[in-house]
Amino acid sequence: MNKAPLITAVQVTAPLHLLITWNRAETLDCDLTTTINRYAALAPLADPALFSQVAVEEWGHGLDWPGGLDMGADRLYQLCREQAGLFSPVAFDGWIKNNQLSLSTAAEALGMTRRMIAHYRSGSRPIPKTVQLACIGWETLKKAA
Repeated sequence: MNKAPLITAVQVTAPLHLLITWNRAETLDCDLTTTINRYAALAPLADPALFSQVAVEEWGHGLDWPGGLDMGADRLYQLCREQAGLFSPVAFDGWIKNNQLSLSTAAEALGMTRRMIAHYRSGSRPIPKTVQLACIGWETLKKAA
């Protein structure tokens, strides 16, 4: 069964910075500066007093602030992983497409099952750093050949 990323806890660590704990046994930093500055609807969150009132949505599907402001867990999870330098499903899918691989050939290239590749590509499972490194190594070997 696919397990969506759900937020189990959140802590404000600095202005516009959060430490988010996920149901996938991960705790990741999240810098929301760019996101809040980019979208006018989120501009009120630039106020430290309002930003500090963040709460986990009842079922963990996002974060809520007073005044009806919220952010969804899916996007926050992707943002956290990107900021941590971890492969996102979008980046992994890009690696597959850029190298003109199918699920089967990507699985063979990385020494994994086709099913795991599909999980990583869809985002239903977090992509370990080792898989990201394997992708980089595979491209390096391909270029050297």
